[in-house]
Amino acid sequence: MNEIKIPELAESITEGTISEWLVKKGDKVEKGDPVVELETDKVNVEVNTDYAGVITEIVCDEGDDVEVGDVIAKVDENGEAGADAAGASDDTANETTETEQTSQQEKTTAQAEEKSADNTDVIASPAARKRARELGIDLSKVQANDPLGRVRPEDVDTHAKGANEQKEAKPAKKEEPKQSEKTTFDKPVERVKMSRRRQTIANRLVNVQQEAAMLTTFNEVDMSAIMKLRSQRKESFMQKHDIKLGFMSFFTKAVIGALKDFPLLNAEIQGNELVLKKFYDIGIAVSTEEGLVVPVVRDADKLDFAGVEREIGNLGKKAINKQLSLEELQGGTFTITNGGTFGSMLSTPILNSPQVGILGMHNIQKRPMVMPDDSIEVRPMMYLALSYDHRIVDGKEAVQFLVRIKELLEDPYDLLLEG
Repeated sequence: MNEIKIPELAESITEGTISEWLVKKGDKVEKGDPVVELETDKVNVEVNTDYAGVITEIVCDEGDDVEVGDVIAKVDENGEAGADAAGASDDTANETTETEQTSQQEKTTAQAEEKSADNTDVIASPAARKRARELGIDLSKVQANDPLGRVRPEDVDTHAKGANEQKEAKPAKKEEPKQSEKTTFDKPVERVKMSRRRQTIANRLVNVQQEAAMLTTFNEVDMSAIMKLRSQRKESFMQKHDIKLGFMSFFTKAVIGALKDFPLLNAEIQGNELVLKKFYDIGIAVSTEEGLVVPVVRDADKLDFAGVEREIGNLGKKAINKQLSLEELQGGTFTITNGGTFGSMLSTPILNSPQVGILGMHNIQKRPMVMPDDSIEVRPMMYLALSYDHRIVDGKEAVQFLVRIKELLEDPYDLLLEG
């Protein structure tokens, strides 16, 4: 009997959640066939079998948390498709010893106890679930110290210790809850388990705000010139490149131009050193059903406008279809996020660690603006927000960086010629 285990996925990924089984018990598989889809912190990946044969046992259910090296299924190289996991044939059943039968009964009993003890809505590590089974503890009653509510083995031990102390202590008189408390618990609620990606996003956002000295500076940009240029060039651009000329290519090129003038916005902190990056891998935030992901446009400075638009479009489609690879999500130097697509007028984007800068775009709205000659004109305006890490970037530099982006966007012809 061969075991299918969770393989090494990537240097920064050690665990995941069973998202969907692609096979079922009794199915015949060939070496290299995908058997399960695993949701990790960043992307969904398929786990393949290293053995050919018949799936005789599926150890983990959908929604279970697993770690690298965990056994998730078993394959019988001599099994027959559709055979029951207890025995692929009568010959196999006849060879089963009394000891093996007893072991199987004990295993079945343990699995039944596990099913009743483990609350599937509880977010817990595999080690915590194992510890809870050993101590006979219901995970739904364990209080987690993790900010996201993830139960750890030490939480289970603490709960067990407290339960033992409570048994030894004299029972205290139970106080009647106040009427307001009763009313609170009578309200309808729904508990939904957070996806692994949502947990990771929450953790990263909290950590960034705890570790970085994050500030945000704002400005506004007159989009008249860009909108005029797009109107003039959209048809010829489409005919030449077979892709639409959008706003993101202008913003990407403007960011790169400003990063070249203010290189500290393209850096990161490693220990006591500043790492100044001489390349421009621009992350573009994309909203998906499972949360925000930030695929990276590699060497964006070397792409023309059509190349930027095409790469952003391809990455966006992959993100929505859950087809992004780990390589496409790693190593960005600066991030752009466009809340304006959802109608946002103003916001403070959170840094994408370890990056030290992120530019937030917002909705374009016509507003009356006072011109240099004191006349008033209606112009399409957009608020911009730059969040930055004050540990590296001073306020003066951040403001000048955002002003430089504004200047490049309000006079975009040079950008288009350079791109």
